[in-house]
Amino acid sequence: MSNQILPDVKIKCMLPDAIMERAVRGLTYIAHPLRLRILEYLDVYGASSVSAIARAVGAEQMIVSQSLRKMRDADLVQTHRRGIFIYYEICREYPASIFVCLRKLFGHMTDQLKFLRTGHKEILPTDYTTMAANRIKLFANYDKMRILEYLIYNGESCVSEIVSGTGIPQIKVSQYLKKLLDDDFVKSRRDGRFIYYDITAGVHKTTIGCIHKRFEKTGNKF
Repeated sequence: MSNQILPDVKIKCMLPDAIMERAVRGLTYIAHPLRLRILEYLDVYGASSVSAIARAVGAEQMIVSQSLRKMRDADLVQTHRRGIFIYYEICREYPASIFVCLRKLFGHMTDQLKFLRTGHKEILPTDYTTMAANRIKLFANYDKMRILEYLIYNGESCVSEIVSGTGIPQIKVSQYLKKLLDDDFVKSRRDGRFIYYDITAGVHKTTIGCIHKRFEKTGNKF
């Protein structure tokens, strides 16, 4: 996924700390294959009962209920009653906006133009959402996302520049860059005694760009 060529993600400024913290908390809940598929189903089909969701995602109803409870506690879904049934739906546009970006990424990866159309909603292949969830899990960390965000905003940079721009201690920046490099989220090149890092294309860059677009639209309502 990280080698796909995608349109450049441009961000105008670094996110406020509170917004980035909120985004990371949301991503830690989304970064689970079943939860991501549940949210995707709710995004495509709207408010649904536990039994309908369980049938659609092919999981046991009790496990789906547990996942929905966790996401409700995280304010990702909300409930309302219709007679004797309880229905779940996405309660904020933030998780829904993630799927807009994931569909466009999938469209670029597969050359399926329908996924690039604004407003197009369709369940993505399970192996793709599983891959996306597992990839998100690897970078859903405040400091990692700050480093990636800095690289999107400033382009290729060395460790000292990233430290100065993010305020993260140098030892942490170096440790996280190694992990990001191992996971193909960044690439590096040596120039003399300096090593420069740059972000690669993929779900990590797409997700951070999506979070910025959402913030630019809604500000503190993100």
